[in-house]
Amino acid sequence: MALSTSSLLSSHLPIRKTPKPPRLLSKTHHPTLSLRPRCSSSTATPASTSFDLRSYWTSLISVIESELDAALTIQYPENMYEAMRYSVFSGSAKRAPPIMCIASCELFGTPRAAALPTAAALEMVHAASHVHDDLPCMDAAPLRRGRPSTHAQYGVDVALLAGDALFPLGYTHVIAKTPPDLVPRDALLSVLIEIARTVGCNGMAAGQLLDLTGAAATGEVEVLQVLEKKFGGLAECSAVCGGMLAGAGEEDQAALRQYGRTVGVLYELVDDVLMESNGRAGKMRSNASVVRTLGMERTLELVEQLRDKAKNGLQRFGDQYGDQVLPLYSFVDYAVERGFVVEGGVEAGAVTAAATSSAAAS
Repeated sequence: MALSTSSLLSSHLPIRKTPKPPRLLSKTHHPTLSLRPRCSSSTATPASTSFDLRSYWTSLISVIESELDAALTIQYPENMYEAMRYSVFSGSAKRAPPIMCIASCELFGTPRAAALPTAAALEMVHAASHVHDDLPCMDAAPLRRGRPSTHAQYGVDVALLAGDALFPLGYTHVIAKTPPDLVPRDALLSVLIEIARTVGCNGMAAGQLLDLTGAAATGEVEVLQVLEKKFGGLAECSAVCGGMLAGAGEEDQAALRQYGRTVGVLYELVDDVLMESNGRAGKMRSNASVVRTLGMERTLELVEQLRDKAKNGLQRFGDQYGDQVLPLYSFVDYAVERGFVVEGGVEAGAVTAAATSSAAAS
């Protein structure tokens, strides 16, 4: 399903005076974006502050780690599998795509076991995209999450092949490990089509090409198009795949698409603000900077608009499913406020049997 960049910003959203550029708080090791209270927001939001997103998020990480560990056992050729594991198991990986997938599935009352294989596959795709983005011919990033990127650790040749191999491994994992008593085969086919669309020539690959050619630096529409394809698409895929696995109807799937795409771009906008304030540490070549293209004032204005848009899109679910939508609401505020630090990527040996038991009980 093709989606235009203009759909990110609806015409009914108000243009508000923008607060001063955010200050980066130094009291924690994770920079925080500080926005002034908004007076003109029309969004009726549940009390997402009553939902403990941190506990929900961290409780799922060990379950996702266990699933990934089982899927990425070392085989021949060992060097490539080691590079694949290195790419997936990073000590600061947040596991946001799989957690959004699980939260969307649980929204409809479906057990998380139905979504867990797809959630793991989405993290493999996420890791593979980072491997490729970091290559010298792409963003030329020597570091990823504070440690050598995969090509810096294993060489460009092995990194390229490891990234290539993670994509089909994810597809295979969805088919082989999704419980057939929970998810029908036609739903799995829809999920695989969705993932393939997301990473393909109209999705993440197109976004990376547009970034390389400097399209993002030409104007607002262009830079948002790059962010939508490079980042918003995977969040959209994560949200809608959870709905597909739960048997959501077309209207609910469309709402999840808009929500995920909006949150994905929102997160990157906030990242861009923080990175510009920190001298763009770790980025070598990417042109997809909204702050550089549009300025801090307009970027913060877009942050406000997208936060409202994401929450507005969830209202239909609040009416139907009550508190089950709170994880999705909380992701929106986390994307802007970064109120806590989430770290995953526990090495395989540290993944406990308790995580496996928790997955089986869900």
